Amino acid sequence: MTTLLARSARITLPTRHLLAVRLPATAVRRCFSDQTAPDDSASKVENSAENLKLPPKQKERKTYPLPKIELPFMKEDLVFNGQTNLTAPEPLTDLDTLPRRHIGPDPNEIKQMLDTIGVKSMEEFIHSVVPEQIRSGQDLKVSQKYGLSETLWQTRFKEIVASITTTYSFVGQGYYGTKVPEVIKRNILECPEWYTSYTPYQAEISQGRLESLINFQTMVTSLTGLQIANASVLDELTAAAEAMTFAYACLSASRQKSTNKVFLVSNKMFPQTIDGLYPRAEGFNIKIVVADLETANLDELIGDGDMIGAMVQYPDIDSNTGKWLPSFTEDIHARGGIVCCGTDLLALTMLKPPGEWGADVAFGSAQRFGVPMGLGGPHAGFFATSDKHKRKLPGRLIGASKDRLGDKAYRLALQTREQHIRREKATSNICTAQALLANMSAMYAVYHGPGGLKKIAQKVVATRQIFAQALLDIGWPQELVKESDFDTVHVGFSDPKTWKKMQAPSYMYAGELRSHKDGDQHWISVSFDETTDWQRLSKLIQLFNHIGPTKRDIAATRIGDEAEASDEAIKGAEEKKKNVYLLDQHSRSIARTATEKVLGTGNMGQVRADFARESKFLEQPVFNKYHSETEMLRYIHHLQSKDLSLANTMIPLGSCTMKLNATSEMIGLSFQKLGNLHPLTPARKLGYFPDMVKSLEKDLCVITGFDACSIQPNSGAQGEFTGLRMIRNYLKSIGQGQRDTLLIPVSAHGTNPASATMVGFKVQPVKCDTKTGNLDLQDLKAKAEKLGDKLAGAMITYPSTFGVFEPGVKDAIQIVHDNGGQVYMDGANMNAQIGITSPGYLGADVCHLNLHKTFCIPHGGGGPGVGPVCVAKHLEPFLPSHTDSSNETLRPSATSSIGPVSSAQYGSASILPISYSYIKMMGAVGLKHATEICLLNANYMAKRLSDHYDILYTNENGRCAHEFILDPRPLKETSGVEAVDIAKRLMDYGFHAPTMSWPVPGTLMIEPTESESKEEMDRYCDALIEIRNEIREIEEGKMRKDVNVLKMAPHPMQDLLQGEEVWKDRGYTREKAGYPLEYLRERKFWPSVARVDDAFGDTNLFCTCDPMPQEGDAPAEH
Repeated sequence: MTTLLARSARITLPTRHLLAVRLPATAVRRCFSDQTAPDDSASKVENSAENLKLPPKQKERKTYPLPKIELPFMKEDLVFNGQTNLTAPEPLTDLDTLPRRHIGPDPNEIKQMLDTIGVKSMEEFIHSVVPEQIRSGQDLKVSQKYGLSETLWQTRFKEIVASITTTYSFVGQGYYGTKVPEVIKRNILECPEWYTSYTPYQAEISQGRLESLINFQTMVTSLTGLQIANASVLDELTAAAEAMTFAYACLSASRQKSTNKVFLVSNKMFPQTIDGLYPRAEGFNIKIVVADLETANLDELIGDGDMIGAMVQYPDIDSNTGKWLPSFTEDIHARGGIVCCGTDLLALTMLKPPGEWGADVAFGSAQRFGVPMGLGGPHAGFFATSDKHKRKLPGRLIGASKDRLGDKAYRLALQTREQHIRREKATSNICTAQALLANMSAMYAVYHGPGGLKKIAQKVVATRQIFAQALLDIGWPQELVKESDFDTVHVGFSDPKTWKKMQAPSYMYAGELRSHKDGDQHWISVSFDETTDWQRLSKLIQLFNHIGPTKRDIAATRIGDEAEASDEAIKGAEEKKKNVYLLDQHSRSIARTATEKVLGTGNMGQVRADFARESKFLEQPVFNKYHSETEMLRYIHHLQSKDLSLANTMIPLGSCTMKLNATSEMIGLSFQKLGNLHPLTPARKLGYFPDMVKSLEKDLCVITGFDACSIQPNSGAQGEFTGLRMIRNYLKSIGQGQRDTLLIPVSAHGTNPASATMVGFKVQPVKCDTKTGNLDLQDLKAKAEKLGDKLAGAMITYPSTFGVFEPGVKDAIQIVHDNGGQVYMDGANMNAQIGITSPGYLGADVCHLNLHKTFCIPHGGGGPGVGPVCVAKHLEPFLPSHTDSSNETLRPSATSSIGPVSSAQYGSASILPISYSYIKMMGAVGLKHATEICLLNANYMAKRLSDHYDILYTNENGRCAHEFILDPRPLKETSGVEAVDIAKRLMDYGFHAPTMSWPVPGTLMIEPTESESKEEMDRYCDALIEIRNEIREIEEGKMRKDVNVLKMAPHPMQDLLQGEEVWKDRGYTREKAGYPLEYLRERKFWPSVARVDDAFGDTNLFCTCDPMPQEGDAPAEH
């Protein structure tokens, strides 16, 4: 097969944007084509102006086909003996290909592992793992058969970014420009030690980011004036939806069952937030009433309904506060509801915090604190409430406890309230958060401190004041210039034609100002942020000065020129240039004059006194000592050194797919142009980024075997909610709304039943075979038939959560379909399917994917994530989508859209290039081979460990899928050792534990992924085998059952340094504790604390930083 990668012909694309863009001919063909061109069609593709949408009479430079010559030293084997070639067979092809870097084992190691397992070829091995009826036998048809080289991909992506023509956004509406401090950008956002770590379940090797996340919680509680905050949620829309269901969760059981629950929502909320509440409200039978809550009669709004709460924005969409809020809050409380407040952390450095005027919940986005807009995400949402509601708080919560040595240690607190414990009783399905972005925002607050943050807010307010004064100075009527309470100026237009003209593409900042109407009055709102500098402000004044409140002549604004210029005087190009220059100079003069006037008032940078903040904030030492870059860098590195990540060692967490996040895939995070994109930027200014998103969705459809895809959900759990919501709406649309029950296996992840409940489904569990772990088809069939027309569908994870390709999955799907239900396939284990089978091939109707698992978006220590949904044709009309100003869906095919599930149309847009680049650089061949190797690696490790531990579930050939379960439960009786002891002891060997006690309590689930080398897997196996030898010493009485090297694990350095008095009764040596295997003497990651006391942490809950020491206080213990 001949590819076109080496071509360098260039064409001029149509000017569909403001600027003509020049891209290589292959930028569209190779990045956005749906299929790989076969050899004999190459010339057709090259010469087809229609395929490339060339302008009339535009021709490509003539090129010639590449010679089919294979140079021996360029050849690269996938397996061995030349079975399959990894790259396109071209002479002098690029050698910087991703598959050979992404896939851990080399061909010789693969052969050794196959020998260990006892098979002769990869084909024989795959046949022994995946049942014949499951294998599709079809080639993967993604748009690259062979992957692009890293160099070529970077060139292509740079060209995609270069096609973006936006300049700067004044839209606001929940998204604002921010300056990401380079010390944070380079050392957190772009640092693998921070972005490749996992959710901090293993606290002893996660103290760094746990401390940073507790800084985040402290930042939120301090600014909002509430007592407790979680460690972030997915975005502002998700936070708002969680606030509404939080109000529901705070009700008594009898009120929860009420059928006339009412939730009041201010019409001054951000519109994307309001739209996102409806999909969530329906599942809880909550009626949303949107109104002007400041002036409305509450009795009329509520009627005979049971009002459970109200939601307001502070500052609101117009950036105003309001004296009415305290009395309104009292009224809502008197009626038995709670008040939820969407707010802005930067504004709260100057405005009275919500907790001080009575709000029960404060939520919002921390994006403004040092996280790029990124066309909508990812950003860290926040959620804070009062102490009395702490056990209802959604999401992750970090708390302080103590370790075995009595030292302070952080941990995940109150996990019993989370969805993986509460399952169908949960009111939230949050499984992860936005830890990486929360850490960035926390560090932003640490770096600037309270004083620095307030100065930024004051600068924003001052910019607003100057701009408003400038408008008055150029003749704008005072009644048409409305200043807000924080960052926005509203400019009115008496002439609708002028207002409409401002939005024309030919005008500077067109589409980057918020246009809206209030009755018959037309307005443009301008929101400012910390990135608004003097030049941008002057340009903005120039724009308004030029268009004016009334028609005006450009020449009349010349400095020192009182005479009106004739029409002839400004016709020439040079004269026009001069006029623009003079207009620019005049606008700067206007800005200077306005500044002087605002300074003269004595209130520059001040907010209205009746809502000004008087209480202090961020007084804790951590926010007041790291303000130089030197100190900040050292603090970041100090925390980083406490955390184990993929930069240290493998993290074989079952069902988590901790694979390589290649550096070449991460380059998109460093592009400021992409980071500065507002999610409401007009499509015409986004260049080829929307095409890239569509191409990614098409590739995901090919991989899953479905017809349509949406990348909007920003987590796997959100993908579940989205898919189930679509099923619910589809059933109603065909007159089957009575189908309200889902069948879910008992082995399912906790988000499955939680998501089902949130959609409004009832849940019935389905048994699994205790010997094989497979779905009990007889139980499934009996329950499906019994439910009859009540059956909505079933949720199935494949391969199963027990790590096996169930041979009967097609039969299970058919049973559900025969009884009128839909099948949702959980795509958490998609890494084991690509190129071998697919949910669509198996017969499912919808699945979600985890781009942060299978498709290489890093886990970030607990987020970000992306959870796209892929669907069959009949569900396509229900895909999620926002609407435009005309209430038309932004996704034309989604004619019956369920509404938005993320604050932005593209969800976490700025990290989508990571997955897209993975697919393009791996290509169809590389993707399938990655699947084969992930299966091989798991089976190799299982084989090595099978002589030492019980392997819980395998197929009839003794094979697992991409993960397997070690069963140490029998060891408890013989030695007293449990899974948790093995997990903690692995830390002494420098490793992260496998997934613990899930899906089977008391077990360990291991998933090595395709990225780990044989050497690394052998090290891990050696550690587990040596631990088994240590357990045998306990069984033989050589170590005590209550005090031994496992029960006391992990052993931090400070433990080994304790005196003989402490160690004399241990029954093992310091050397055995710290250096159980020889390789550790050269390469060892040390846990920073001893085993953390979970019970103490939950009993003595403390979820913020230590307060600022006061005179006479005893030193804080650390």
